[in-house]
Amino acid sequence: MYTPSHNAAYWREHLRLQSHVEGGSFRETYRSSWEFKRSELPAAVKGDRNASTAIYFLLEEGQFSAFHRIAADEMWHFYDGHSLVIYDIDPQGGLTVHKLGLNIEAGEQPQLVIRAGHWFASRTEVPGGFALVGCTVAPGFDFADFEMATKDGLQALYPQHGELIASLVYS
Repeated sequence: MYTPSHNAAYWREHLRLQSHVEGGSFRETYRSSWEFKRSELPAAVKGDRNASTAIYFLLEEGQFSAFHRIAADEMWHFYDGHSLVIYDIDPQGGLTVHKLGLNIEAGEQPQLVIRAGHWFASRTEVPGGFALVGCTVAPGFDFADFEMATKDGLQALYPQHGELIASLVYS
């Protein structure tokens, strides 16, 4: 079993994390200077984009990253804390529950990818727990390609996941 090297307050302070609109705390750490033109990108991308971006992301007990989707693939990396559960709903309504962490025997993965266009949300389910992770997006993240779910809207699309959706949205 993995034991965290520090606590959430340590990481929040030392990494200078700030509140994130989808929940938790974050700080952008990288934005590629390479840029793709809109004409070179998939239709869902709404403009020119940096080749890649990266952030630190911290969730603590009682916090969650609300269901949202973006127009690019997002790779998640585990750094410290307790496992992070990521709920991933594909466009056909299939639900995959990922566990991001270092306990391979318990089905956790140290990195994983959420595909472009999937709705996803996350939280730590360990009492008193936290998860410090990183997210790398390619092509790079831009809020123009970000969509936050509403409870009614997402439940209308995927009623089979209604209870889960209600627990991981803000409105």
